[in-house]
Amino acid sequence: MLLSVLVFLPAFAGLLILLLPSDRAQQSRWVALLGSLVALAISLVMFFNFETGGGFQYVAREPWIDVGFFDIQYFLAVDGLSMPLVVLTTFLTTASVLISFNIEHRPRAYFASLMVLSTAVLGVFTAMDFLLFFLFWELELFPMYLLISIWGSGRREYSAMKFVLYTVAGSAFMLVAILALAFSAGTFDMQVLGSGEPITSAVLPLRWVFLFLFIGFAVKLPIVPLHTWLPDAHSDAPTAVSVMLAGVLLKMGGYAIIRTCVTILPGQANDYGIWLAAIGSISVLYGAFVTFRQTDVKRLIAYSSVSHMGLVLLGIGALGTTAMVGAAYQMLAHGLITGMLFVVVGLMYERTHTREIGKLGGLARQMPLIATGLVFAGFASVGLPALAGFIAEVTVFIGAFQKHEWAVLMAIFGVVLSAGYILWTLQRVVFGPVRHEWDEADDQRHWWEHASVVGLAALVILLGVYPSLIMDMLDPAIGVVSARVAG
Repeated sequence: MLLSVLVFLPAFAGLLILLLPSDRAQQSRWVALLGSLVALAISLVMFFNFETGGGFQYVAREPWIDVGFFDIQYFLAVDGLSMPLVVLTTFLTTASVLISFNIEHRPRAYFASLMVLSTAVLGVFTAMDFLLFFLFWELELFPMYLLISIWGSGRREYSAMKFVLYTVAGSAFMLVAILALAFSAGTFDMQVLGSGEPITSAVLPLRWVFLFLFIGFAVKLPIVPLHTWLPDAHSDAPTAVSVMLAGVLLKMGGYAIIRTCVTILPGQANDYGIWLAAIGSISVLYGAFVTFRQTDVKRLIAYSSVSHMGLVLLGIGALGTTAMVGAAYQMLAHGLITGMLFVVVGLMYERTHTREIGKLGGLARQMPLIATGLVFAGFASVGLPALAGFIAEVTVFIGAFQKHEWAVLMAIFGVVLSAGYILWTLQRVVFGPVRHEWDEADDQRHWWEHASVVGLAALVILLGVYPSLIMDMLDPAIGVVSARVAG
């Protein structure tokens, strides 16, 4: 019951927002904030009461659709893999609401869309019926399209449609694979599919089923060459949408690969493991090289996300407990760090109305608080020790080195390049020659902006100095998956 309340609470808050009278539209921000804070509180209660190693918990299961051959259920649950991602989603939803308090154009529709998006993502991380999982996966398309196309900038309609087309194309492959598995096993129950005897035959060759699932999830991750929608979506999306996109929507891909491709089809995961590691390392390098060519700060961060998500795929491709725990930790660390980067860049853009690196410089003197947040998030993205990104990267490298040494060496070179482009960007934007047109910029406008930045920074530090808070939860859940692959 508690998990169902958590998943649908943001959507309920969105419905309340739409019911507000037009003369009270500005109250929608407070309804959205209250809904997101309550959801965050519920997720934290669940997190701290979660029994480590206890398997799936907070189960909500009811018969849903009776079609005779298939047992389609309303089935929600969380384990050690999904529980941290649920908390990440509720936290970033709250941060996204806070940094959207200055939205004046159609605020009811904006905050309602943001709340529905949160429910869709929470549904993906908690759904254990494959059909229900697919419905939540598709649900996020509608609010994302609206948020980018209505409140975005630049080529917003083009970017929104490109995001939708890529996702729908990937979902078509995914749906074929889901139906093939369901017809073969007689169930959409992901817990049954992932815990029983591995499927040995299906209406399609299992290597195709694995590949179709992977394509659907790789689009969302995203990895090279399925990544081209991401820079456009980020550069044209409003700040809060970039936070949600980088922070949690990309994680849907990595989570789904572990939950379905690896867990349900362990034999095929072994066969494709070396290819996953290769694609992951190529994504790390490609993202790092292309980032050097960017002149827009948001596009730079977007391409750096391609590089960081390559580390996730590298860890998954190693198929060992340590490497996959590192991949899951990387998803959390990247969500917080990149979310903070987009928040700070969004605040900077509101003051300067530009994201062109060549037009910025010396912001440490003119906007010291924003500059401090940008430097902190930049160092965290590089993987500075005692911050979350360092723990994630080291764990991936240690876990993957024994199986794919060459891929790890390629990825390490990519990490070195990432340090180069981040430090170069900080030098030009924060510490470069002062641009006097920004002398009147004020970075101390609203408490909610500072609350978002400080909250994200605190979690980045917490996960950097106290990794066992998450590792102890991830390790048993990932251990079950890796044992299934090995056995």
